[in-house]
Amino acid sequence: MRVAVIGAGIAGVATACELAQDGHAVTVIERHGSVAAEASFAPAGLLGVGAVAPWSADGPTGPFAGGRAFDPQVWRWRWQARQAAASPQRAARQRALIALARLSLERTQHLRARLQLDHEHAAGLLLLLRDAREQSRLQPALAHLRELGVAAHELDAAGCYAVEPGLNRDQPLIGGLHLPQDEVANCRQFAHLLRDAAERAGAEFRFGSVVRALEGEGPGCTLRIEQLALTTGFAGSQVVTPAQAGGPSRLARRARAAARYLDPVSDETFDAVVLAAGVASAEWFAALGLRLPLLPLHGYSVTAALRSPERGPRAAVTEIDGRYVIGRLGQRLRIAGGAEPGGSAQRQRPAAIEALYQGLNDWFPGGAHLARPQLWKGARPALPDGLPRVGPSPRPGVWLNLGHGGCGWALACGSARLLADQLAGRTPVLDASMFAVARGAKG
Repeated sequence: MRVAVIGAGIAGVATACELAQDGHAVTVIERHGSVAAEASFAPAGLLGVGAVAPWSADGPTGPFAGGRAFDPQVWRWRWQARQAAASPQRAARQRALIALARLSLERTQHLRARLQLDHEHAAGLLLLLRDAREQSRLQPALAHLRELGVAAHELDAAGCYAVEPGLNRDQPLIGGLHLPQDEVANCRQFAHLLRDAAERAGAEFRFGSVVRALEGEGPGCTLRIEQLALTTGFAGSQVVTPAQAGGPSRLARRARAAARYLDPVSDETFDAVVLAAGVASAEWFAALGLRLPLLPLHGYSVTAALRSPERGPRAAVTEIDGRYVIGRLGQRLRIAGGAEPGGSAQRQRPAAIEALYQGLNDWFPGGAHLARPQLWKGARPALPDGLPRVGPSPRPGVWLNLGHGGCGWALACGSARLLADQLAGRTPVLDASMFAVARGAKG
């Protein structure tokens, strides 16, 4: 099949790679100049169960932190999120989310090994517990994880220091929970490597390109594609020899993509279209007969070089209220957190950034060079029930892979495999019904 993937965030790139390896002719259309330019640029980096587990239902942060006070769309989304949290289906949704996170971690590790993707990653997530009250709050989630067969080790304070020797001993700490199978990894770096792998499998990436119209249904969807401006997106994400790149054919594909700027508007027909453009996907919902309450949940991160390897985390640490995650990415550390519904990625809240600095100072004081850090705020497209939508839309030939919220990196490779299996008519490795687009989506 000839398939178009709209969006080159981590979900779109992973989808393109899976489809290309299945033998489809894949074209990825991205408005920015490279992959992972928005929500996938600098997220926390967690992979595995810890990224989606509900450590505590009564934490002070989460999807209702920040946001604009009088935005009707935000307040409607908040109300829907509260309704979903109180729904009897909450436990089933959480099981489905954990299953998808586990599949995604397995698939990420499989792709890393099979395609020899050398990127920054470290194993293990440590959940820190400051006092007996937090330890008590953790028990329901811990029991749930053990029912699902998740490896989770309860530790005392000494055990936490053994796992993460760089932790500040002056902070209150009664113990923790260690998830050794989880990971922290560089999402953007992985996306660039996966783009190269997708191209080696035959996929074509077009940057600086937007879809202006979608016409037709089923086999034969026609996209009107406009090339905006020349970008650096045609260059490789790493130095690649012609032999590694698959010879002249891969270079020729990039040359053809660049040549399209000579004809800036084109109408092209595809057998299937996958919408994976994050928040921007919402502009197509009306044409697809959808009313999905997709809203940007903005998160923040601070990334800085380590002063020395022993002064930062070995892998990743977090707290029960989910305010932030501190993770190691090679010779750097990143602290990320926040979930502001609505608003703009260009408008930063000083209090949110200060909270990240405070969390870093609590557990790894003086661990990083903070004179010139990388500050980032990104919009993660989220739905009130917390589940992404992965599968066919009401319009034949158009598929969705979006709505991952703050867990986009943790769910990307699993969602891509789930969609590729459905598109090919195969039985997915896990039940796809909880991620069905039709769940509360029709107008």
